[in-house]
Amino acid sequence: MANDKNEDQKEEETKTLQEKYDELLEELDSKNKELAKINEDLEKQKEETQEYISLSQRLQADFENFKKINEKKSKDIIKFANEPLIKNILDSYEDLERALENSKTEKELRDGVELIYSKIKDVLTKEGLEEIPAKGEKFDPFKHEALMVANDENVENGYIIDELMKGYTLKGKVIKYSKVRVCKK
Repeated sequence: MANDKNEDQKEEETKTLQEKYDELLEELDSKNKELAKINEDLEKQKEETQEYISLSQRLQADFENFKKINEKKSKDIIKFANEPLIKNILDSYEDLERALENSKTEKELRDGVELIYSKIKDVLTKEGLEEIPAKGEKFDPFKHEALMVANDENVENGYIIDELMKGYTLKGKVIKYSKVRVCKK
């Protein structure tokens, strides 16, 4: 009986061990499946990461190309910004050349030069150039440059007596100050 009991006990222990072994195998199988899923997800993440890196590199390259193209366009815009003005002045330049070549008398030359002066003035006015009024105006240091001062009984203190050189604005911005003589008493 003791043997039967021992055998029953051994059988029971074996059965319990077998059950634990089976449970552990199931748990191991489950963990292996989880690990396989994690590895699969990790591979997908690696692929996505690589795609993002590749996309980022392409975008960076595209952006660099975009910057280079815009830089070239900007340089071209600056380089050729005066083209319309030059084209307009070229007509007057050629007129001046013809006037010099074809004028027989001083009057013809003067008439030709006056016509050319008028054309150039029109071109510059269309481009936004305006003369700064000076003579008889109150001195304005933002528009005028006083080269001389003088006392003139006919002119109020601080007003311009003479304009020595004309000044100009381009679309409202002073590009050349009028050189003037100012009355100072």
